[in-house]
Amino acid sequence: MKRLLLISLLLLVSGLFIALKSQIPFQKGFNLSGWFQAENAHQMQFTKFTYKDFENLKSLGCDVVRLPINLHSMVTESVDYTLDPLFVQFLDSVVSWAEMFQIYLIIDNHTFNPSVNTSPNVGTILNKVWKQMAAHYKNRSKYIIYEVLNEPHGITTSTWGTIQKNAIDAIRTEDTEHYIIVGGAEFNSIYELSKLPVYTDSKLWYTFHFYEPFLFTHQGASWSTPSMTDLSGVPFPYNDTAMPECPASLKGTWIESSLNNYHNDGTIAKVKSHIDVALAFKNSRNVDIFCGEFGVYMPNSPDTDRDFWHQTVRGYFEENQVPWALWEYKGGFGIFNKNSSEMFDYDLNVSLVESLGLTVPEQHEYTLLPDSVGFRMYSDYIETNILDAAIGTQAIDFYAHELPNNGNYCLKWENASQYSSIGFNFNPDKDLSKLVSENYAFDCFVRGVDATTKFDLRFIDTKTDDSDHPWRMGITLDNSDIPMDSYWHHLRIPFTDFIEKGSWDVDTWYNPQGKFDWKAVDRFEIVAEHGNMGEKVLWFDNLHVSNQDTAQIWETDPIVIENSINYNQNQNWILYPNPMTDNLQITSPKITTENVILKIFNLSGQLVFEKSVSQMANNCFEWKGQNNFGETVDSGIYFLQIIQGNQLTTYKIVKAVSDRF
Repeated sequence: MKRLLLISLLLLVSGLFIALKSQIPFQKGFNLSGWFQAENAHQMQFTKFTYKDFENLKSLGCDVVRLPINLHSMVTESVDYTLDPLFVQFLDSVVSWAEMFQIYLIIDNHTFNPSVNTSPNVGTILNKVWKQMAAHYKNRSKYIIYEVLNEPHGITTSTWGTIQKNAIDAIRTEDTEHYIIVGGAEFNSIYELSKLPVYTDSKLWYTFHFYEPFLFTHQGASWSTPSMTDLSGVPFPYNDTAMPECPASLKGTWIESSLNNYHNDGTIAKVKSHIDVALAFKNSRNVDIFCGEFGVYMPNSPDTDRDFWHQTVRGYFEENQVPWALWEYKGGFGIFNKNSSEMFDYDLNVSLVESLGLTVPEQHEYTLLPDSVGFRMYSDYIETNILDAAIGTQAIDFYAHELPNNGNYCLKWENASQYSSIGFNFNPDKDLSKLVSENYAFDCFVRGVDATTKFDLRFIDTKTDDSDHPWRMGITLDNSDIPMDSYWHHLRIPFTDFIEKGSWDVDTWYNPQGKFDWKAVDRFEIVAEHGNMGEKVLWFDNLHVSNQDTAQIWETDPIVIENSINYNQNQNWILYPNPMTDNLQITSPKITTENVILKIFNLSGQLVFEKSVSQMANNCFEWKGQNNFGETVDSGIYFLQIIQGNQLTTYKIVKAVSDRF
């Protein structure tokens, strides 16, 4: 009897150990949407989020970030689907931030278009990109997790299950340690989990997405079919007296039917019954599950009902040990107040944060004060607290390495249709009135190649109410202002030289009325105001506001234009960050096995550092901002020479006093 009791106890302890061992090590977090979901790496705004956001998420009590990435577009060509080194550089920084704060990072392959079915041939690119990703991150910490593909749809889970198995195998040829998140078809539906094949890999977690009842969570959404923009005020849970009438635009659609049946679908019990399907799968397969997305679209949903839904769903997840990641941190499903600047210390939706069981930081009232010093808009990157606000049809490369004047990149603009613009949205708005009175100016470098090029620069103020309009203060530039001769030219325009240009508001033009308000400036734009730009190309660098006319032209070579554009293709090394502070990563996008000599000179031409590298580990060398004696060099401008075989490439390095991030 004692022996049987001992065996039973051992089995119980063993079972508990296995259960604990297999538990997902994180509990709650967010999706950082709209960041790596660009058409390619050169269109990303890398500074949209920084390490500070990871610090803030940690303070809320989060331990996981799901990072949606348009992974299949982050490649340089479509044969071997080679990952773009610029993308890898950006992602490496995010990985480091996650490791710094001990936050699990789900690298989510979010190559996703809800209107396009997942191709049965998706495995061709899927296997190749994941094999490269696994090879690159296999030696990183336990905090890195792979997610094969977000929301496959228009394909059966049976077919998708086989494709997913092949992707798992591709990862495992390089990386046998990191966990992989897998899911079913039909947009990662709960009801597709049980249709997945039984995978033998022991390091898998299973995901599902949850937006039930859809009528409540997506009221106001424009991307549904039909559009639900006219639907608002649907309560949760169902309340007969609070139910809205079906909008005329939705009569006869499935939405009208859902409204009629909402007394059944809009209950707490019904919501939990959906989640129970995922729990049943978890228990039947003895696997771990994770809710990778859930949330409620903000614009048309009642505030208190939205809070209650989050509290209900989040509570049931946690009651059943289901980790979760809210869709999303910022944006229409996020945790910031409607129509706010989404600043962490000022704009958090406190009641929603509390509904999610997170730690609420102290909130303050924001007061817009006049800017008292100049600021940068672009210098290798769009600056923090400025958002990309491009409008129209055009090609913008924020990281063009074609002979930049400052740092490692410049901004390239081409193929712009009329009224298309590069936009820098100040977040929050800026009060520039003091800078105007103190003779500040907009300052940058411009390079063009076509003497017929003509464009506008303009500031746009904030529309405060229905009686106001977004007034423009602008200036028109052409070849007489900037010689379009393929060389960099310094452009400096005092604020007092800008003139009011009027306003376009919704679908009406308003002539100038002297109402532009320098105390409430919303954004700055570079605009193809005077017609289609066609094949005209412009480059910009070091866009800033300053009262010091000290900018210098460092790059004196012209851009080379032939039948097709050819820009010094030997300059393929990546320097990051530049400007730098304590260290600079010097990376080659190609495998480098031959001897490489690195030389760094100061502005006086003195050699301050030299290193001969026989084989660069991971194609990367780190300069710690020190001379050959191990002494830290002063801040300022330096020049890096990279000698490889008979090729010599030179880059400018800016060593700053403080870190840009």
